[in-house]
Amino acid sequence: MNLADDPRFPQALELFNSGAWYEAHDAFEEIWHEQMDPDRKLIQAIVQIAVAHVHLERGNTRGATILLGEGIGRLKPSLPSALGLDLTALYTAVADRLNALQSDADPEVLPPPRLLAAE
Repeated sequence: MNLADDPRFPQALELFNSGAWYEAHDAFEEIWHEQMDPDRKLIQAIVQIAVAHVHLERGNTRGATILLGEGIGRLKPSLPSALGLDLTALYTAVADRLNALQSDADPEVLPPPRLLAAE
């Protein structure tokens, strides 16, 4: 099944975009297990970004920093878009939050990453 046709995909997007990070992680991880590259690496990046935000919610800035960095690394080959998503916007939001963490600033003052439709 094409990922864009998978009914779980829009549900996972909704969870991510609403900031339900743990639930988004679970939803995307279920999808990730069934994918082949390059979609598999992209979904893994999204899972890592969601888990990074779970770490942020729990005050684990080190874990969040590591996972945001890994997520960006896996996201980069899919830029600017894939699966109908604007990955450049996602990359920018995640990179801004990662830079804030690396500068000992509060990443939560920045807009959260969102999975938006590519134009």
